[in-house]
Amino acid sequence: MSQPINRRTMLRGAGLAMGLPLLESMTPIARSAFASSATATAEKPVRMACIFFPNGVIVPEWKPTGSGDDWQLSPTLKPLESFKSKINVISGLAHDNGRAHKDGAGDHARGGSTFLTAARPVKTSSNIKLGISVDQVAANQLVGKTTLPSIELGLQGSRNAGSCDSGYSCAYSSNISWRSESQPMPKEVSPRMAFERMFDSGSDSARRERDFYRKSILDVVAADAKRLMKNVGRSDQRKLDEYFTSVSEIEARILRSEQADRAAMPDLEVPYGRVEAFREHARLMYDIMAVGFQTDTTRVATLMLDSAGGSRRYSEIDVKEGHHQLSHHRNQEDQVAQLKKIDRYLVEQFAYFLERLESIQEGEGTLLDQSMVLYGSGISDGNRHRHEDLPIVLAGGAGGQIRTGRYIETKSERPMANLFLSMLDKMGTPAESIGDSSGRLEELG
Repeated sequence: MSQPINRRTMLRGAGLAMGLPLLESMTPIARSAFASSATATAEKPVRMACIFFPNGVIVPEWKPTGSGDDWQLSPTLKPLESFKSKINVISGLAHDNGRAHKDGAGDHARGGSTFLTAARPVKTSSNIKLGISVDQVAANQLVGKTTLPSIELGLQGSRNAGSCDSGYSCAYSSNISWRSESQPMPKEVSPRMAFERMFDSGSDSARRERDFYRKSILDVVAADAKRLMKNVGRSDQRKLDEYFTSVSEIEARILRSEQADRAAMPDLEVPYGRVEAFREHARLMYDIMAVGFQTDTTRVATLMLDSAGGSRRYSEIDVKEGHHQLSHHRNQEDQVAQLKKIDRYLVEQFAYFLERLESIQEGEGTLLDQSMVLYGSGISDGNRHRHEDLPIVLAGGAGGQIRTGRYIETKSERPMANLFLSMLDKMGTPAESIGDSSGRLEELG
């Protein structure tokens, strides 16, 4: 008979602590056979991920047809077809604080900074002032319940000094997660460093020792893992084997990506953790978030696919001009066609993340069922810098709290902050207000 396991059990070795996925041995049934308390329960926490992409979309290609439960995915969102029953596409949401009003140019900085805060950024290049973001409202109430209250990831490094958009501080364009009015959360852009942050609680000396001997995470905790495998049933053994294989594959892919970048640029000193290929970089970060959620290492994550106003060239899909430049397309067919390719390509990577979450069983459902994943931009039409009718997808059922499989058309000019309040409620971390909120988004269910 398998032994009962506490949900907070960690595998340890050389100063490293590695979380575990939810096992049958952690469920109330398993505990009742060993524990005298009939009230013992296993947590089924809700997770929240927020993913940002810059420069808006080609709106007609993004918007679904139909409405409510009777709807069809648009060409841009077609990669999400297999998840249609587990997503909601939401239209009509706006960030009024992203608009110029009396502040003039700077829509990209405002689009990025309002994305998760719904707050008005003070136009300055030095004394920044914004507001706390929805992810940090949740994280502050989850301190102590997970190893990391939150994790912030990105594919481009942050610039928090100087001006990046018409007099707005670079901090506004580089960050979507804000701890306070004046303090953005630093994001990790190196997959290896993000991976090690997820698992590493050891000292610098222990870390150097592991690096010296080139030991993997699993090598370090092997003895602890072996003991655990002997004390669980066959079902849990299979689940642990799948989990360890996933972790091992992520490590191997990080190593391969680093080696490939070094080989491609032999005459340059390649920064530790560099990943040049967008697709692999994005998918590694998605994998790291999935593992963080699977092990309950964290329940809150953010990912910036690029900085606000970012000008990445997506050469892998034969788009050689910068994203930002293309977004000012002035309805030129060739540029619009290039942007359609970018929009769909980014959705394809998002679909990969949903596939990862859906592949992980948790209780009677999947990790996707237990999560809320917000995917969107702070600008709708990049050509005209519009901040209404934002392109928003919310995936996952938040543990059965959200009715999915719908195209939700909200009233025009509904504050996106209302969605934030509803998400916080479903995380069990409620707030009275955030940004320019005026209530909850009742349509979410």
